[in-house]
Amino acid sequence: MEIVNQKKTLQRNDQLLFIAHLSQLLNYVTGFGGLVVPLVIWLISKDTVIGMDEHGKAIINLQLSLILWFVISVPAILIFGLGILGLIAVGIFGFILPIVNAVKASNGEPPSYFMTLRFI
Repeated sequence: MEIVNQKKTLQRNDQLLFIAHLSQLLNYVTGFGGLVVPLVIWLISKDTVIGMDEHGKAIINLQLSLILWFVISVPAILIFGLGILGLIAVGIFGFILPIVNAVKASNGEPPSYFMTLRFI
């Protein structure tokens, strides 16, 4: 049995954190890229970039929470139209929160996504 010691040096890459947050906006272009692209970025660079694990988990938790709120809001349309308000809120939060946290990531601050469920 051979044990290989691989020392991985962590590097600070605020631009990659910025891109990871803004890649969530692909939902508005492709419909599904806002979950896939940040997931790939997080899985590839979580061990090499400082803060990527924290930011990546926050991004994935936000995207899964938005999907959950969307799924809950669609049937809620039948209940006095309350689901329409939920869909509007999901659209607004899904657009504004990635931009705000991308700016925070470029400044070296931790992410702050409220109203998200912690799946990861």
